[in-house]
Amino acid sequence: MEGNETLRWLQQGLGAIILMLVLLDVFLTVLYARIGSSVFSNRIAKLVWGLFRLISKLFGQRGSQGVLTFCGPAILITLLGFWSLSLTLGVALIIHPALGSAINNSNGDTPTDFITALYAAGNSISIVGADDHTPQTNPYRLFYIFTSLVGMSVTSLTLTYLMQVYNALQRRNANGLKSYLLGDETGDAAELICGLGPEGKFDNGLDSLAEIATGLSQTKEAHHFYPVLFFFRFREPYYSVSKSLLTAFDTASLIKSALDDKEYSTVKESAVVAQLWRAAILQVTSLENTFLPGGAPEGKKEPDAQTYDRWRRRYKAALKRFKEAGIKTIADEQEGAERYVALRSRWEHHITALAPVMAYRMEEIDPAGFNPESAEDRQEFRKRVYAFD
Repeated sequence: MEGNETLRWLQQGLGAIILMLVLLDVFLTVLYARIGSSVFSNRIAKLVWGLFRLISKLFGQRGSQGVLTFCGPAILITLLGFWSLSLTLGVALIIHPALGSAINNSNGDTPTDFITALYAAGNSISIVGADDHTPQTNPYRLFYIFTSLVGMSVTSLTLTYLMQVYNALQRRNANGLKSYLLGDETGDAAELICGLGPEGKFDNGLDSLAEIATGLSQTKEAHHFYPVLFFFRFREPYYSVSKSLLTAFDTASLIKSALDDKEYSTVKESAVVAQLWRAAILQVTSLENTFLPGGAPEGKKEPDAQTYDRWRRRYKAALKRFKEAGIKTIADEQEGAERYVALRSRWEHHITALAPVMAYRMEEIDPAGFNPESAEDRQEFRKRVYAFD
């Protein structure tokens, strides 16, 4: 008898621990909403993503794009299922020892097996369930009230959470699409700057740049509140976080290094450009510290010769495009190229670390891998990067 009593307390203690841990996970994920603060949710999301990555490899490059688009919704379904089943398990462990004594079947004999306990637990936390297992003592009556309140609360919170996640996802995608369209559907920061300053006039363009910077700040906070957003992947690279960040970094770098110092001093030193850079830094380091195994990577002090040449060619192509658009460029182009290389060395390693985590190839999101000097080149770039179907 003493052994049975000990086993009973151990079982109920385990059930209480499971119940409290799951409720804590719901609280941290839905209400507290801070990136990296959950008990189970982040681990589950990474596990599901890893599983989808393995499965996607079976379908080749084109097929994997389609497989990975289902990962975000699958993670949400997995989370909801995990919370529901874990709550049911925790409650079942608590009420199982009481079946046939403190909890009885109102329609006859009371089975005492664990499946019956799971059935009774599921009904006790369900807002639509009708259970014929009735508590006979005040402590279990109070516990049934508690589980009913937990069931209603978790259901309401998760429904609200789903709506907020998809609202945040829609805003993130809209911000990415905005940058893509402002860049003449090329994903090239040089094209974006040309669109912001036609004939060298940035009076109205700064307002659009401010919208991009604000959108980037909003996206950073959206991932802070809803980390699961990181695992929503789309076929189109311009919806990816890596692409939006690269465009922001490259735009700020080209403005700082390629535009004429005297003609555009107010643009280069504006708070808008500073916000664009800082918001991108905050977002990329936050995501890397949460989702990369080793955290945010350290940048190289000096790029290798091949990388240095690639960056200079990209800078040269941007200068040529600015001149075509009537934008006055820096007088000392050699000095400007060195500025650009110095700025790019501060951020490219972040992009090259983050993009592969979401199964993007660098050539899909990085215009610097091409040389869009002419309209034909830009058209070819658009075809190569965005032709998935």
